[in-house]
Amino acid sequence: MPHFEPLKSDNDLKEILKSAFDANLDISGSWGYNKELSTILHSTDNPLPQFEHMFASMRAYVEMNMTQDVSSRYGSINLNEIKRERLTIDTLIYDKVIYKVSAMKEHIYATFINAYKEGYGKEDFDLSEHFNKRKEATLTRKVTHWFEIHAVV
Repeated sequence: MPHFEPLKSDNDLKEILKSAFDANLDISGSWGYNKELSTILHSTDNPLPQFEHMFASMRAYVEMNMTQDVSSRYGSINLNEIKRERLTIDTLIYDKVIYKVSAMKEHIYATFINAYKEGYGKEDFDLSEHFNKRKEATLTRKVTHWFEIHAVV
């Protein structure tokens, strides 16, 4: 399995996400790899799990695409929440959320998309085999995110 380097932050998280995604998030802190590097949420207009999922998706995209060489970039990045804990530690409230991340190398994904477009509806195109091959080419990993949320609960 490929190794993705943890992202670094010098309290510039808000600016990084504004520049990369044109998103104005009321956050500070870091990328949420552990409690000490948690992402601090100050306010949100979205339901908390939705906001957390959006942020986790952005982190995955930066880790797996934006910071990679062209040949190592992943696309079709999807996250599904698999576990959630709410923890109170030293009067602060945290959500510790574990996501299953699935993705495929961009150049491989493009090949599958083209094969699908060219083959769909044709008699000799085996749709089941196509999706089995896509599944085999998909990377899955589990990632943990720590969110400090006492300001929003």
